[in-house]
Amino acid sequence: MRRDDDSWDLASHVGATATLVAAGRARATNSAERLIEDRFAEPLVRAVGIEFLIRWATGELSASDVDEPEAAWGLQRMTTELVARTRYFDQFFADATATGIRQAVILASGLDARGYRLPWPPGMTVYEIDQPYVLRFKAETLAQLGAEPTAHLRMVPADLRHDWPVALLRGGFEPALPTAWIAEGLFGYLPPEAQDRLLDNVTDLSAPASRMAVETFVGASDLDSGRVEEIIRSATRTWRDHGFHLDIWALNYSGARSEVSDYLDNHGWRSVGTTAAQLLADHDLPAMPGNYVAPFDKPSYYTSVLAT
Repeated sequence: MRRDDDSWDLASHVGATATLVAAGRARATNSAERLIEDRFAEPLVRAVGIEFLIRWATGELSASDVDEPEAAWGLQRMTTELVARTRYFDQFFADATATGIRQAVILASGLDARGYRLPWPPGMTVYEIDQPYVLRFKAETLAQLGAEPTAHLRMVPADLRHDWPVALLRGGFEPALPTAWIAEGLFGYLPPEAQDRLLDNVTDLSAPASRMAVETFVGASDLDSGRVEEIIRSATRTWRDHGFHLDIWALNYSGARSEVSDYLDNHGWRSVGTTAAQLLADHDLPAMPGNYVAPFDKPSYYTSVLAT
């Protein structure tokens, strides 16, 4: 079970999910279609050293090796959804900077390399917030690769369940400037009350015309939790056969939580939502299987703008 004081590296616990996501980005980059462009994903996964994820990232494993036929979810489905998700947040930053925004914050950045791979405009400052070990590992690994940030990149070691705004302000963040924020794959790893606090803090730190892009979390309270647990445990059973023992189901905080778009809109933001199914269709990616249980008729992704 989760604890509010737990921490992690990139090979276990919540940190291993960051490596799992990076492996999906690497596989999409290495695919024949080159579905996204993230040349740092594979080296980062290799540096963490989880053999199963290295084999998935490089294409050594096929989907039939790791996914049950006709399963509602699995590594291939996750990778396909990551392509759409990555493109969504990349485009968000492109649109935000096109309006003149020159300050961005990546909440729970994990092994995300946007500070190194996106074509940021001159004068751009990007803040990454995550656990101290995660940020240090990523910075050291990319430095060994000779990678250079494409913006003024500032690492902010902090736990998003606690008083992270103090660390962000100490890192040079300027609340008077409009900011582009993203929360990608984050909310399920926060207690419901910490999610609300985070949104309050973002609002308090945001100048008018700031923007925020989020991926919402569909928890057990939204679904038949027994069915969802079975889908996840079934999908990850084969992973364990390959030596990867990550209990994803146990990593999320349970309990009812606020609807993110409603919460933001009640605090001065204006949000536009996109369903995961629509995002896949927009990018000509395979649709979700019919037995997928999440309520994909509801938006999963929102872009919000703070009123001026």
